[in-house]
Amino acid sequence: MLRNKDHPSPKENLVLTAVALQDHILRDLQLGDLSVAGQLKTNIQKKENRSKSLKRDAKAVIDTGLKKTPEGSRVEDPEKEYVLDPTPPPLTLAQKLGLFAPPPLPLSPAEWDSVKQRSVLHGDSAQPCPICKEDFKLHAQVLLSCSHVFHRACLQAFEKFTNKKTCPLCRRNQYQTRVIHDGARLFRAKCAARIQACWRGYIVRKWYQALRKIIPPADAKLRRKFFEEKFLQISHRILCSYDTNIEELFAEIDHCLAVNRSVLQQLDEECGPELTDEDWEKIQVQAAHREISECSICLTPLRPHGDGGHPRATVLLSCAHLFHHTCLLALEEFSLGDSSPLHVCPLCRACYQKKILKS
Repeated sequence: MLRNKDHPSPKENLVLTAVALQDHILRDLQLGDLSVAGQLKTNIQKKENRSKSLKRDAKAVIDTGLKKTPEGSRVEDPEKEYVLDPTPPPLTLAQKLGLFAPPPLPLSPAEWDSVKQRSVLHGDSAQPCPICKEDFKLHAQVLLSCSHVFHRACLQAFEKFTNKKTCPLCRRNQYQTRVIHDGARLFRAKCAARIQACWRGYIVRKWYQALRKIIPPADAKLRRKFFEEKFLQISHRILCSYDTNIEELFAEIDHCLAVNRSVLQQLDEECGPELTDEDWEKIQVQAAHREISECSICLTPLRPHGDGGHPRATVLLSCAHLFHHTCLLALEEFSLGDSSPLHVCPLCRACYQKKILKS
């Protein structure tokens, strides 16, 4: 009885299935051909590759860092992203027989955009590589279809070590890979921010040093040292001018006198003209309307009777505020170390003239 060619026997089906499974496992584990003929073929290919590498090393090659296309032209855009395996791998015999699911189709640009958005949302490019635990910086970076990001060299070393194409984090098989440059862009932005911060700090330090040479400090010792240095500079300049140019010396003296006059004029404007008796009467009426009953310095009544029955003297300021005369004198003596040569009211901070009221 003749065997039907369209319907192989169960024994032939079993042998075909075993061969298909063996071929799929070898390809999945990247073990290559384990037969004797396959080993001979592999050894011949290694020898050919070694001879080609020796010939290539014998030639002087200048690497400019730009990627070469198959036609030998240069890629001008180093920030361009591209897929490493744009075409899916060929189907194995087991996949053709339906024993295993075929590999997934290549992702479309829209799908790659959604994968990249998930990676950006998790901040993978801003964190170190999960394999080597180092920052991406300017090294080659790859994005997997599972939205995880690695160094390209680290991923290649991991695949070579495991002999399997599996994501080191989520263990997804048969992933697709895309070259991205997010880590390099973040690193450049970080370097630019550090350079700008250093430059701003340098500018502020220079500005502060120039300001220290003009404005006297508030501390008494530092203020004295500041004016001593200024006095020595002026004395040296006077001596130099006296020996070389008398006219320049007199011009500098006139300039100093003009500056002093302007300072005195500013003090007169701040203090104001001398108040008359009519002005003091108006100010006293204004103070009476405020109904001030206690001294704002010692927080006691303005006209208490002491041990001897004598009231404490009350002083009226030109800003219409009332204080004990002794309290105001103590405050003025306490504020002698301030940088301002004028005394100001403790309440309204205005320069004042004062008048002692009669009891």
